[in-house]
Amino acid sequence: MRHGGQILVDQLKAEGVDRVFHVPGESFLAALDGLHASGVDVVNCRQEGGATMMAEADGKLTGRPGIAFVTRGPGATNASSGVHVAFQDSTPMVLFVGQVGSDMMDREAFQEVDYRRMYAPLAKWVAQIETPERIPEYVSHAFHTAMGGRPGPVVLALPETMLSSEASVATAPPSNPAVAEPSDGLVRRVVDMLRGAERPLVAVGGPGWSDETARTLAAFAAASDIPVACTLRCQDYIDNRVPQAVGDMGVAISPSLKKVVSEADVVLVVGARLGEMTTQAYTLFEVPEPVQTLVHVYPAGDEIGRVYRADLPIVSASGPFIAALAAAWPGGPTPWGAWTRAAREGYEAWVRPKETPGSVKLEEVVAHLSRTLPEDAIVTNGAGNYCGWVHRYYQYKSWRTQLAPTSGSMGYGLPAAIAAKLRHPDRTVVAFAGDGCFQMTCQEFGTAMQTGAAVVTIIADNGMYGTIRMHQERHYPGRPSGTQLKNPDFARWAEAYGGFGATVRDGATFADAFDEAVASGRPAVLHLHTDPDALSTGLRLSAMAAG
Repeated sequence: MRHGGQILVDQLKAEGVDRVFHVPGESFLAALDGLHASGVDVVNCRQEGGATMMAEADGKLTGRPGIAFVTRGPGATNASSGVHVAFQDSTPMVLFVGQVGSDMMDREAFQEVDYRRMYAPLAKWVAQIETPERIPEYVSHAFHTAMGGRPGPVVLALPETMLSSEASVATAPPSNPAVAEPSDGLVRRVVDMLRGAERPLVAVGGPGWSDETARTLAAFAAASDIPVACTLRCQDYIDNRVPQAVGDMGVAISPSLKKVVSEADVVLVVGARLGEMTTQAYTLFEVPEPVQTLVHVYPAGDEIGRVYRADLPIVSASGPFIAALAAAWPGGPTPWGAWTRAAREGYEAWVRPKETPGSVKLEEVVAHLSRTLPEDAIVTNGAGNYCGWVHRYYQYKSWRTQLAPTSGSMGYGLPAAIAAKLRHPDRTVVAFAGDGCFQMTCQEFGTAMQTGAAVVTIIADNGMYGTIRMHQERHYPGRPSGTQLKNPDFARWAEAYGGFGATVRDGATFADAFDEAVASGRPAVLHLHTDPDALSTGLRLSAMAAG
C-alpha cells in the first residue's frame, strides 16, 4: 500500500523524471512527501510562472516533458503563463496542480478552480485524477499526449484527498509514444520537386528536432546546396556559419530573406507551423494558396492546411523526415548555386553590426559574445525589442543553444537560463533581458542562488517598455503613455542576493565585466545602461518622434 503522492512520484521516476520545478503548497503535501528522499531533484522556485517556464525550457532541452507542481487557485493561475509558452512553442510538459479535496468540490471551496475549463484552450489535455489506483494510467496518458503528434503541455489536477489516500497498484512501464514517419514514395516526390526547382528554399522550425537531426540537415544542405532559413526563434537548427544558412524568418526578417521567400518557386517547410510571426502577419505567402509550391511537413495533420494549402502535405516528425530526405538525395550538380550564394550574401550583409546610438551598443555586445562564447554556450531571452540585436547578430553554432519563446512571453529568459544551467552545468549560459522583461520574473534570481545555477543575465536598461513605445510612435506619434520605467540598480540588487553584479555604462568595459561575471562562479547580473534612442536595430526614437 502506498499513498497517492508516493504512487505518483514512483510513476514519474518510471518515466525517467529526474527533476521537478515547483512552488510548494498545502494542496499537494502527499506528493512532496513522495518526493522526499526520492532522488528526484526538487527545484524550489519563487513564483509559479517561473516554475512552469523552467519546466518548459527543460522540455525543450531534453525532448521529454518538463515537470512542474503548483498549488491550487492563485498558484494555478500564475502557472498559466508557462503553460501558454509550452502550447505555442509545442514543448512537452506536464503540470500537476493541487486541488481541493473531493469532499469539498463544487462548493467554491478555498482556492477551488475548475481546471478543465480554465486550462482547456492552453493545453493539449486537462484532467483530474479522482482515485489513486488510476494515477499510473493518467500519468502514462499524460506523457503519451505531451510527446505525441504536435508536442505540448498537459495539466493534471490532484485532489488532496486522492493524494493522501492509499492504494495497491502497480507502476506502469514508461510511455512509448508513436512517431509519424514519411513513406519512401512521399520522400521521392519531395526530392523530385526540389530538383525540378530553379529557386528552392527549405524553412525549418518547430518540435521534434535533435542534435542528430540538426547535423543531418547541415549535411543535406551541403549536398543539395539549397538555402536553409530558420523560423522564429529556431536559429540553432542549423550552424549559422554554413554557406547554405540564410537567416531567420522572425519578427524582423531581413529584407534580403524576405525577397528570397517571395521569389522562391518551391518552399519545403519542415516542422514549423507557419504562424503569424514567421509569415510576417500572413503576408509572406498568399492565403490560402501560396504562389510558391509549398511542401509542408508537420508531425500532426490538423496543423497542415490551417492557413495555407500545401501542394504536398506530409504528416511526419521532423527527425525521420530529414533523415529520409538526406538519404534519398541523389547528389550531383545543381542549377541554383547563384541563387544560394546571393541569399547567403544577403544574410552576411544583414549580420554585419549596424551602429546604434549610445555609449553601450548592443550590436557590439552581441557580436563580441558571438565571437568569444564557447560553441555550445546556451543563449536565452524573453521578449522585447532588445531581442532584435540577439537574433540579428548572434550566430548559433550548434543545436539547442537558443532558448527563446515563440509565444513572445516576457520574463522567459532568466527561468529558461536557470533550467539550462541545471541541465548542463558545464556549459556557459547567458540570459538576455530588457529592464521590463527582467522584472517579470526577476525573483527567480533567488532560485539561481539557491541551486547554484551560475547564469549570467545581461539586462538592457533603456528605462521603458521599448516595444510598446515603438508601436505608440507608429500609431499615436508624440503621445507616449504608460511605457516609462523607474528601475533599481540591478547590479546592487544581484549583490544583495549574494550574486555577482556589475554596471556597464561604457561599452568598452563590457568584455572585462562579462569575464569577471563568469569567473565569479555565481549567478550574475550585468546592468547595461542603453540609450533609449536606440529603439531597435534599425529604428531611432528621435526619428520616429520627428515623424
